[in-house]
Amino acid sequence: MSILNRKLAPGFNGVDNINLIRPQQTKLANGCNIFSFNSGDQDLVRIEWVFNNLRFNPKKPLLNVAVNTMLTEGTSKLNAAQIADKIDFYGAFLQVDYSYDNSQVTLYTLTKYLKTTLDVVKDVITDSIFPEKELETYVRNQQQKLQVSMQKNDFVARRVFNKALFGETIYGLGAEPEDFKSLTREDMLAHFKLMYQPSNCTIIIAGKADPEILEAVNQAFEGAWGDVTSPADISQPELEPSAERFFYSEKVDALQSAIRMGMPFITRTHPDFSALQVLNTALGGYFGSRLMANIREDKGYTYGIGSGMTAFKQTGAFFIASEVGADVCKLAVKEIEKEINLLKENLIDEKELSLVKNYMLGSLLGSLENVFSHADKFKNLYFANLDYDYYDRYTQTIKTITAPELQALANKYWNFADFYKVIVGKY
Repeated sequence: MSILNRKLAPGFNGVDNINLIRPQQTKLANGCNIFSFNSGDQDLVRIEWVFNNLRFNPKKPLLNVAVNTMLTEGTSKLNAAQIADKIDFYGAFLQVDYSYDNSQVTLYTLTKYLKTTLDVVKDVITDSIFPEKELETYVRNQQQKLQVSMQKNDFVARRVFNKALFGETIYGLGAEPEDFKSLTREDMLAHFKLMYQPSNCTIIIAGKADPEILEAVNQAFEGAWGDVTSPADISQPELEPSAERFFYSEKVDALQSAIRMGMPFITRTHPDFSALQVLNTALGGYFGSRLMANIREDKGYTYGIGSGMTAFKQTGAFFIASEVGADVCKLAVKEIEKEINLLKENLIDEKELSLVKNYMLGSLLGSLENVFSHADKFKNLYFANLDYDYYDRYTQTIKTITAPELQALANKYWNFADFYKVIVGKY
């Protein structure tokens, strides 16, 4: 019997490669693409219906999100309670999700109840009617929720930051309370008909996606939409970054100040994206980052601070965000600038770089725990128009990138004077 030596750290095995499950693809006659990931080991399946958002209209900024959110509020056959009861009765789960580029409907169900639960989803996706009573409730609740959120400094800072970077576009314009008053059932029905059509839909099936399951989905949605007369306009207006780069909203009684800063950035399709993810992780992308070590652990200015990179279809963003004590806001901003400049002036030492690399590779492996995770990785690729080589390049970049290369990237992309800076609270 071997004896555990507690004085020796466990061995570390590097990540050689990432083996992702690839989907089977089919296409319905109505133009709807289906991608399936068959694990075959449990009688559970997740089906996602993903729709590209329609072109954003600044005069009616809530249509995309409101239509998606209210899909489960009633059809011509079922009211909201009946939809929920039918799904719950079979131990299934139905949810709707909205993001800047896409809206989706997701069903989790046992395979033996799939045909019954599919009938409910088909009604939701093809026959939602947005009842007036439910619309009034939605408007009232969302107005109240927004008014509460507008009292939070970090929420306000995020809104101001997004508008500064992206202007009056789907990425930049947040709702105002009065915008909810302009929501009409007629506009929502017209939007629904244009957006929720087969040529604008991608179905992703993961779990026990055997031929019987695929056939059930085919039968349910092959002719479900009926006649579609107009194509979905999924183009988006050009981005309009602000000429102003500093935004300060003073709140005299604030105990904390929200800080958000950064700039429009590259997307996943850019060859530098993976390398910049390494640099960002070192700066503020995990709990052991430089920003956390300095501003939380050493200075005690905040409970948390981080940096990140977001990628959309049209654009991306690099950002740094935190809430700090109002009396140390200026000092925190100076420390953020110092950490940016240190990455530009000095090489990251080998111990720190190794820690960052191991963290990133471990996080990638940890994110592939089941077939649903593999389907999620596919979505990242598919909707960004990337191929599976992306993750091979990503892992190779993490393993091989050097400190001088990271220093060069910091100097190429990060000029603190050019950052958009938003402060809400005291400064």
